[in-house]
Amino acid sequence: MKKIRFEWDEVKAQTNEKKHNVSFLEASSVFLDEHAIEFYDDKHSEWEDRFLLLGLSNNLNLLMVCHCYREANGVIRIISARKATKNEAKHYN
Repeated sequence: MKKIRFEWDEVKAQTNEKKHNVSFLEASSVFLDEHAIEFYDDKHSEWEDRFLLLGLSNNLNLLMVCHCYREANGVIRIISARKATKNEAKHYN
């Protein structure tokens, strides 16, 4: 099994955790959810292709994780993460 590699901005990670109470480390676990659903984030893809991943974390929180793929080095860059809204959760159930 190939290991998934992640990167993120540490300052952004701290800000995100304070604002949404979700660490990027927890957010990275959503990529292991076999039932996670990925959406293209057209609204925020002006400069790079961004995606939203809706799935369960290792703490059993349903999260929405904004990320992009760094194809040059095979890394997933986490941009933000938060708990899914009730409306978003309907897509997962």
